[in-house]
Amino acid sequence: MIDRRLLTSFDWRIFLLILLVVGVGILNIHSATASYRIGGTPYAIKQLYWAVIGSGLIMLICSVDYHILEDVSYWFYAVLLVFLLLVLAVGKTSMGATRWLHLGFFSMQPSEPMKIVIIMTFARYFTRQQSAGPLGFRDIWLPLLLLAFPALLIMKQPDLGTAVMVCLIAATVIITVGISWRVVVSFLLTSIPALYIAWHYFLRGYQKNRILNFLSPERDPLKSGYHLIQSKIAVGSGGLTGKGFMHGTQTQLRFLPEQHTDFAFSVFAEEWGLVGCLMMLCLYFGLVIWGLHVASRCNDRFGSLLAVGVTAMIFWHIVINMGMVIGLFPVVGVPLPFFSYGGTSMLTSMIGAGLLLNISMRRFMF
Repeated sequence: MIDRRLLTSFDWRIFLLILLVVGVGILNIHSATASYRIGGTPYAIKQLYWAVIGSGLIMLICSVDYHILEDVSYWFYAVLLVFLLLVLAVGKTSMGATRWLHLGFFSMQPSEPMKIVIIMTFARYFTRQQSAGPLGFRDIWLPLLLLAFPALLIMKQPDLGTAVMVCLIAATVIITVGISWRVVVSFLLTSIPALYIAWHYFLRGYQKNRILNFLSPERDPLKSGYHLIQSKIAVGSGGLTGKGFMHGTQTQLRFLPEQHTDFAFSVFAEEWGLVGCLMMLCLYFGLVIWGLHVASRCNDRFGSLLAVGVTAMIFWHIVINMGMVIGLFPVVGVPLPFFSYGGTSMLTSMIGAGLLLNISMRRFMF
């Protein structure tokens, strides 16, 4: 029998807030893709389908006690790791990157759900391996090893943006648990030669160009610097109140690349201006604050770390994507949660929201 308190504790306000962001994103995708749709199902309708499926996933996740995830997190980790290996072996290649795995009637990007799985894995580890003081080297070597395998496989695809996201999420969980200053200083000192090695032996040419273009976009304005320049033009041309829905010149004249995925916020900024951007930031700020509130009210360590990890996932996606489109960060393939086009990204964000709602609903039971 379902505890009545679970039903009364469901946070409908946050659920509606998420649906509001999703709805604005679908309208934005419609505007971004209206100028070049030839046939087939419109991107906005596809995104609506994924949003409906994601809403169903939220309800399904909320119906199951999240503590079950503590027992199966390592199994999920192993399955996703196998999927990442399969991507490199038999995955679908598009635009020089192999990130998609075809599973019969649909395709998935295993690197996206790995963000959720790494949160579950870290939450379980630090729940069962509690330290008396700040974490030292002996406390974090195994979690870092668990992080290294998927991060390296994702970079191999190559997908530097998602690999960085997975690392940032894991680092946020570790910092929340508490880490000694000696480990932090050692990490900073070793990161210098690590960055040198990565630059010369791991990063591909186009990835180096993205970093160099971040420092100086004008060095190659018609090729590798084109995305960033056009994005900044779109954001700046929006002014205070924007050009109006479906009246953005950068969008409708198709100067802006990837305008329904990675640069969806550039489209929104051009059409709705500073006022619209501030309103969207307020919506996202509300989601992040609510996630931290859920983590602080949770009565068990696993749920609290799980909530912190999901909130970190949403937060870092927002910061990196918005920073990217205005030139504060290099161009990387990081979508805006609940907003950018993409089925796997939408479902991952919805699963994260479902976990937060689940933890919030059961705060009184433990």
